[in-house]
Amino acid sequence: QVRLVESGGGLVQAGGSLRLSCAASGILFGLQPMDWYRQAPGDQRELVATFGSGGSTSYADSVKGRFTISRDNARNTVYLQMNSLKAEDTAVYYCHAKNAIRPSIDYWGKGTLVTVSS
Repeated sequence: QVRLVESGGGLVQAGGSLRLSCAASGILFGLQPMDWYRQAPGDQRELVATFGSGGSTSYADSVKGRFTISRDNARNTVYLQMNSLKAEDTAVYYCHAKNAIRPSIDYWGKGTLVTVSS
């Protein structure tokens, strides 16, 4: 059974930092990309950052230079370090992965809420 469990969200003032964690189980963690998405109230879910299985990373333009995605394959955990937070970063943040064999299957965590006060 695949489980993605996010943690680390909370309330922070603008300009502050948070680090999100996503603990994964039931997937071939070291062999597949892991992503962070976010969804603000009334908005569609958007891709924030990806850590590829080969070590490459990519970011949404809105977070480049402020957010850093990393992973610890020994701990089956992916992180999102968020610095210089802005009010517009307020959202529920979700961890995401695809089934390594059947990529049409998506796995999602339940999300963790990040609230940035201005």
